Amino acid sequence: MGLLLKPLQETLCFSKFSRNDCWPKFQLNKPCWLIGECAYLLKRHNIKSSLRGNWEAVNHVESSLKHKDSDVFPDVQALRKFPKEELHAKVVLVRFDSTILLSKGADQNVQLASNAFFTIKYLLEAGAKVILVSEWSVKNNLKLFAAEPVADFLSSVLHHKVVPVRCISSEMLSNMESMEKADIFLLDNLSEFKEEVANCAKFSESLASGVDIFVNDSFSQSHKILASTVGVTRFCYASLAGFHFEHSLCQLKKATKNENKPYVAIIGGGKLLDKATALHFLASRCDGLVFVGMMSFQIMKALGLSVPLNLVEHGALKEALNIVQFAQGRNVQILYPKDFWCKNDRFPRQFEIFPAHGILDGWVPVDIGPVSLGEINSLLTKCKKIIWIGPVKFHKAGCTSGASKLAQMLDQLSRSNCDITVIGNMACEAMMKESSSNSVFNMVFNASVVWEYFKRRKLPGVMALDRAYPYDTSWKAAYSDPVQPLAVDIGCGNGLFLIGMAKRRKDWNFLGLEINEKLVKRCLDSVQQLGIRNGHFIATNATSTFRSIVSSYPGKLVLVSIQCPNPDFNKPEHRWRMLQRSLIEAVAELLVPNGKSDIESVSVRMREEFLKYGKGKLLVHEESGDETDQGWLKENPFGVMSDWEQHVIDREAPMYRLMLSKSATTDWSG
Repeated sequence: MGLLLKPLQETLCFSKFSRNDCWPKFQLNKPCWLIGECAYLLKRHNIKSSLRGNWEAVNHVESSLKHKDSDVFPDVQALRKFPKEELHAKVVLVRFDSTILLSKGADQNVQLASNAFFTIKYLLEAGAKVILVSEWSVKNNLKLFAAEPVADFLSSVLHHKVVPVRCISSEMLSNMESMEKADIFLLDNLSEFKEEVANCAKFSESLASGVDIFVNDSFSQSHKILASTVGVTRFCYASLAGFHFEHSLCQLKKATKNENKPYVAIIGGGKLLDKATALHFLASRCDGLVFVGMMSFQIMKALGLSVPLNLVEHGALKEALNIVQFAQGRNVQILYPKDFWCKNDRFPRQFEIFPAHGILDGWVPVDIGPVSLGEINSLLTKCKKIIWIGPVKFHKAGCTSGASKLAQMLDQLSRSNCDITVIGNMACEAMMKESSSNSVFNMVFNASVVWEYFKRRKLPGVMALDRAYPYDTSWKAAYSDPVQPLAVDIGCGNGLFLIGMAKRRKDWNFLGLEINEKLVKRCLDSVQQLGIRNGHFIATNATSTFRSIVSSYPGKLVLVSIQCPNPDFNKPEHRWRMLQRSLIEAVAELLVPNGKSDIESVSVRMREEFLKYGKGKLLVHEESGDETDQGWLKENPFGVMSDWEQHVIDREAPMYRLMLSKSATTDWSG
C-alpha cells in the first residue's frame, strides 16, 4: 500500500475506554507515529508509563546493556550541548551562585568565576533574554544586599546592563517589556521569600512566568529542594546545567574515582554519626583515611584510646566502631592526630602542645600538632590522589596554622602530578592562600553537597534537570545499513509492534526507546534470535534523551511512534505529563512529532500541545472522507496495528487518530 505524506505527517491514534474495563495481563504496545514527516500516535490505558517526568531518576543504559551507570546521579542535559540556535529569542532563567558571582574573592578563583560568568555571556551571545535569580546575604559581600547594588555590581563584571526587577510574579514580563535597553534582568533576593525554601508550587510558577528555558548554575544549592532549583523545572520546557554546574558535577564525580592509587581522604569537621554512611563510602574507595577534625576523637575512642568525655560525640561510638572495623577489613590505613595545640579559657593567649592521650583538664584542642603534621606529610608524599574535605578545626576560636601547613603540603604535591581535590569553604580558602601559580588542584566550595553525594543520596537540584544520554551509539554496529531512513518508537514496551514493522520494511531502520531495562533486554534477544539487522533498542528515558540520541543518527528520521502512559484520572493536570514541550520541540526540529492518549479529552489536549509547540511546522493533515465529524482518522493509515490497537478494535472501542503534516513528502509503501 502507499501513503504520500507531506513534510511531516504525524498521526495520533487514541481509544476511549471505560474505567471498569478489564485489561490484559500481558504488556501491550501503544504506538504513536511519525513518518518521513509523519507521526502516528496511539495511547493505551492502565499500562505503566514508559516515560517519566524530570523528577524521576533513571539509569541511562546502552541498548546492549553492557554499560551501566553505577553513579547515583544520571547524566544531565548541559547548556554546552544544547543546540545554540534554540536559545535565540528564548527567555532563559539562570539560577546563579551568589557565593561565586558576588564574592569579593571571585577573582581568586578564576576557574569557578569564569565558568559562572561564561554561562551568562554564552546565553547573551546566543540571543537569549536572560533573567538572573539567586539568594544572597552580606556574608557574600558586605556592600551588597538590595537588588540594585547587586545589579550594578553584576553589570560591572559582566559588561552588560543588568536591570533589577523588584518582584517575582507574572508582572515580571510586563515590567521587562518597558526596559528595552536592558540585556539582563535580576529578580529580587530569594532569601526574602519563605516560599523559596518551601518549594512552593505557586511561587515556582510565578518565578518561571514567561520563561522558556531554565539553567541551573548554582551547584552549591543542589542538595536542597528549592523553588528556584527544583520547582521551576515543572514550568520550563527545558532544564539545563550551566557551565559552572556541569564543571562542579564533573569534579565531584571525578573525586570519587579511585583509578589513581594510593588514594587518601583527609577528613575534617565533626558529626560522625550524621556522616557515617559517607565515611563507609570513602573507606570503600580509599587506601587511607586521615582524620584532622572533631571526628578524629570518635575514631580514637573506637580504637580503644583514652578521649576526654567532653570531646566524645553522644551516640556515635557504634558507628565509629563499624567504620574502623570496615576499614581494617579492607586494609585501609587510619591516621589520627597524635598531638594537639590546646588552649585554656583562663589563659586565652597561651597555647600548649599536648599528646592526644594526655590533654589536661581545662585545656581544649584547637589545632593539630607538629608530630601529627609530620605523620600526615609522610603518608601523603606516597599518594597519587588526595581528597581533602572538611575543616581542620576543633574549637570555635581555633587556629588555622594546621590548615595552612596542610595546604602547603598539598600545594607541593599538586606540582608532582598528584590528583588533588579540596572540598569545603575553609579548606578551599586555605588552599587559595597557600597555592602558587603553578599549582593544579580541583575545588568544590560547598561541602554539604559532597557529603550528601558520599552518602549516595540523590541531589534534588541535579535530579530536577533534563537527562542526557551518556553513551555514543554505534549505529554501524546496530544496523547493517546505518544510513537508511530511521523510525523511532518511544515507549516501545515489549517491542512486538516495532519488530513487526522492521520485518515489513527492510529498507528502513527501527529504533525502540524504552525505560524498562528488562523489556529492552527481551527485545534485543528477540532481534538477535530473529536475525533482524534493521531493528535496535535502547533503555533510556526518551522524554529528555530523544534529541541527544536521534540527532547523532547519520540518516534521516522519517517516523516517530510513541506509546503513551496511563493518565491519572484523579489528577487531570497529570494526564499529559509524558508529553513534555521539550520532546515535542525536539521531534518537530528533527522532522518528527509525537503524542499519546486513550481518552478523547486526552487526545484533544495532545492535539493542542502539538499545534502549540510545533513552532508552526505541524499542521493537521486532512483527506476528504477519511475523518470523523470531530476530525479523527477513521482508519489506521499504515495498515499495521500494535497488539494493543488490535485489542481495542476487537472490543469495538473507539480509536482517536490524528495526522499532522510538515513540508516534505515521504512515500510509505508496504
